[in-house]
Amino acid sequence: MIDARAAVPDVPLRGDLPKKQRMEMLQDGYLRAVAAAAGCTMAKPEPDDGIDWKLSHTSESHTADCQIDLKIQLKSTWTSAPNPANGFVSVNLSNERLKLLARPNVIVHRILVAMIVPEDIAKWVEASHDIFQLRHCAYWRSVTGVQPSGENYTAVRVSTSQIFDDVALCAIMERIGKGGAP
Repeated sequence: MIDARAAVPDVPLRGDLPKKQRMEMLQDGYLRAVAAAAGCTMAKPEPDDGIDWKLSHTSESHTADCQIDLKIQLKSTWTSAPNPANGFVSVNLSNERLKLLARPNVIVHRILVAMIVPEDIAKWVEASHDIFQLRHCAYWRSVTGVQPSGENYTAVRVSTSQIFDDVALCAIMERIGKGGAP
């Protein structure tokens, strides 16, 4: 067997972990960075009950409660280009998952975070002495009230105008902390 890396110098030996699992890990890393900058704690439901993460945000400025929570479902795709011209990224959710996320009367709000990643794994991460970058970007939306449209899966559009970063997460938590919706 010929080692393909031998023909190309400086190509790292990447492990055999399936791409879908790698994408889940990348999304988790993105969420961890955003949550840390926003001052949130994180908890991963064990076992997975249909929600990937629960974030908590504590502030005396919250009026509903000093500590509020947000449930997050992560999805990723490489089928959309960065900053797509159509203004949205589309991800498929199972209808059962969508029904869970779309419930209208909840105590803890839920959002969908959709991340566009490069198809080439080697382009996911860039690092130098002064910056560490994850490629490309994640966007968020509330799917409260959205009804399934497919037989088993529903394509859910997430606007690229709603970048999911620490500033957006702080604003979401502030709205929830005042008794509003994300």
